[in-house]
Amino acid sequence: MAKRDYYEVLGVERGASEADLKKAYRRLAMKHHPDRNPGDKAAEESFKEANEAYEVLSDASKRAAYDQYGHAGVDPQMGGGGPGFGGANFSDIFGDVFSDFFGGGRGGSRGGAQRGSDLRYTLELDLEEAVRGTTVSIRVPTLVNCKVCEGSGAKKGSAPITCPTCAGIGQVRMQQGFFSVQQTCPRCHGQGKVISDPCDACHGEGRVEEFKTLSVKVPPGVDTGDRIRLSGEGEAGAQGGPTGDLYVVINVREHSIFQRDGKNLYCEVPISFTDAALGGELEVPTLDGRVKLKIPDGTQTGKQFRLRGKGVAPVRGGAPGDLLCRVAVETPVNLDRRQRELLEEFRASLEGNTTNSPKASGWFEGMKRFFGDL
Repeated sequence: MAKRDYYEVLGVERGASEADLKKAYRRLAMKHHPDRNPGDKAAEESFKEANEAYEVLSDASKRAAYDQYGHAGVDPQMGGGGPGFGGANFSDIFGDVFSDFFGGGRGGSRGGAQRGSDLRYTLELDLEEAVRGTTVSIRVPTLVNCKVCEGSGAKKGSAPITCPTCAGIGQVRMQQGFFSVQQTCPRCHGQGKVISDPCDACHGEGRVEEFKTLSVKVPPGVDTGDRIRLSGEGEAGAQGGPTGDLYVVINVREHSIFQRDGKNLYCEVPISFTDAALGGELEVPTLDGRVKLKIPDGTQTGKQFRLRGKGVAPVRGGAPGDLLCRVAVETPVNLDRRQRELLEEFRASLEGNTTNSPKASGWFEGMKRFFGDL
């Protein structure tokens, strides 16, 4: 059966770069690898075909011969170089691809210290605390080095021994069909050492879980989603590795009066319809206390008043935002008889006077035009 063109096998143009070749081969190898397609002969053949194509095209001299003479230029039976598995380029991508399957490959870590994991803690704050800043004590569960074995995992008086499975290398070679693959040692998990006599306190882990209390200084102006990094306050590293970090994530609780949008605050201010009609002066709350707000006569629902500088000073610096007060005209309820009489008189006084309700007048005129009454 005639061989397919190597460029066609990888799905690339003849002028493809080395990076494009590597990317194409990696995609095909991941798709057709025998471990992902057990018992699928077609996938195995496709995998072999991609291996052969990449081995030739990733080698500059072999690629030149192939471009000039085709398969004859690289077929050992016809004097060509022939595909194999010793090329440096193939070895590089070999490790890249199979690290995805076996958790390490040629480029994986072998033994030694490992950095501890970073931790996340969600800190709930009131709006006032977030705006002004505060200092909070938090209690965090974390892994710390075992004090009994000092993080080694071995019982006092003993020490970890060289792993007999991988001879201390941390990797083992595994046969995969017609070639072999290097993977992390399943016994020592890449450490190269095993503990034959584990510490009773940590059961050979070298770390134990503890709660620790930390003081977190929250700067003024933080908002939901902001993070405070506490360096070195995460989990202890394995085998004496460095400690991870703790990230304190801010979540600001809803406020009964204010809503926050960035550095601006918003609130709704209910006023009586008489204050809206006649005007007046109201006290409105701010985070710094009460302030007077002048309401002009004829104020309508939805009118917004801006109190400059009464918002939030941003955590990263800059001028503070504003407080925007939206007026909501409140309809009176539970009227007594005298109040109703006064309102009836007031309504009668408005009959036919369009200057008192300009919006209503314009709305009714528009409705008449819509229905063709004009």
